[in-house]
Amino acid sequence: MSELQEKIDQEREQARAVCDSEGSSSAECAVAWDNVEELQAEASHQRQNTEPKNSLEQYCDDNPDAAECRVYDD
Repeated sequence: MSELQEKIDQEREQARAVCDSEGSSSAECAVAWDNVEELQAEASHQRQNTEPKNSLEQYCDDNPDAAECRVYDD
């Protein structure tokens, strides 16, 4: 995970440099910040996948039809 965080930091620095040189409303600046956002989303996704499930989530995985596990749509 620290490797991904280092990459995010590098891309953030690069985005700042691009925006300083090309202007904050330039297409290059927007692309640079899009790259940062994509890496941040990936980091968030990886964090979500590594969090352990609580006992109810484990139970519902094993028993999806149980009353406790029902999800109602409004």
